[in-house]
Amino acid sequence: MGNNFRENLRTELNYHGVTIKELSAKTGIPVATLDCYLGARATVPSVDAAVKIAQALKVSVEYLVIGERENENKIQNKSSKEALEILHWLQTLNSEQCKTILKLIKLFK
Repeated sequence: MGNNFRENLRTELNYHGVTIKELSAKTGIPVATLDCYLGARATVPSVDAAVKIAQALKVSVEYLVIGERENENKIQNKSSKEALEILHWLQTLNSEQCKTILKLIKLFK
């Protein structure tokens, strides 16, 4: 992952297939402002804007700022890249979907 807000935001937008226009609609942050965060100057957003962006992308503000997901270091020590990707996708599911996945995992065990 990148080590600054601009790179991390760009990575998440690409990962989720979200355009700047779509992110603007989800957050209420103008497209021009989002462009400033992604542009060459890499303007750093206010805390409020960073929170809105993180919520829209279902990641932590910490991840967007420093590139580390909550508990990612602990997981990396114990798991593979595939496990990190699974965790990332699980965070996007609702509780019923998570229960179904848990049942499936228990079947493998």
